[in-house]
Amino acid sequence: MAQQDRGHYAQKHAPHKKLNQRIAKVVREKAENGEMPCAVAFKIADELDVLPAEVGLTLDLLEIPVTHCQLGLFGYRPKKRIVKSAEVTSTPLKEAIHKNLVKGRLPCLAAWDIAESLTVTKLAISMSCESLKVKVCNCQLGAF
Repeated sequence: MAQQDRGHYAQKHAPHKKLNQRIAKVVREKAENGEMPCAVAFKIADELDVLPAEVGLTLDLLEIPVTHCQLGLFGYRPKKRIVKSAEVTSTPLKEAIHKNLVKGRLPCLAAWDIAESLTVTKLAISMSCESLKVKVCNCQLGAF
């Protein structure tokens, strides 16, 4: 989304979705320049013992964009994304990606799980997905 198209995140959600004030307080404290890096959102979820999706909903309802996706897919400037195609993808990584596809796409949570199980970076997973022409879906924060 272009810089001028930012905002209106709350409109993604049903009107009955309400702000969790406990999460909102911490989000407001940790947001910088009206934005929140993905890693900080996950840290908040961990600290408050809530699902990342709850922090993501709070960010949306407060109209705070998520930046610096840990998979490199969005939230970077001047380019939207930093992920590039991997030059080489190992056979175990290819197999893990293909094994975890849902309707031809790799869920964000599965990408994180693969990174942990194969002890590679999250960015390495998304770079391999790029080279394999696999899209990542279902951001754990709800950004996509």
